[in-house]
Amino acid sequence: MRIQAKFPLALLVAASTSAAVLAAEPSLSAKIEVEQLLTRLAVSGCQFQRNGTWHSATDARAHLERKYQYLLDKQLLSTAEDFVSLAATKSSASGELYLVKCGAQEQLPSATWMATQLKEVRTAKRDAHSKTN
Repeated sequence: MRIQAKFPLALLVAASTSAAVLAAEPSLSAKIEVEQLLTRLAVSGCQFQRNGTWHSATDARAHLERKYQYLLDKQLLSTAEDFVSLAATKSSASGELYLVKCGAQEQLPSATWMATQLKEVRTAKRDAHSKTN
């Protein structure tokens, strides 16, 4: 009996700890990175598939911006990685993965495309910072 009584308490503590972590306000750096990801998508010329339908990069940006704003309003993200995993990976409605197709390249999961873009954003930032020092 005691084990059963402690188990729900442990779940409650874990859930409240997770919620506290998720409720953090994104740093300015994280917000800038998300904006850069959205801009890179918009100017990429790639196509973006959600729920089985292909959309332009600018339409995809608008859709992901709405999801991003919702997550900000609900205080559900704190990093650019949170944006990718919570907004830019799959449909909240259907659970289907988003896909990105750029030119003649094969389509790939949007999470992969976004992770690559985020890495490039951070590399460019690091390179720019090292040039000023």
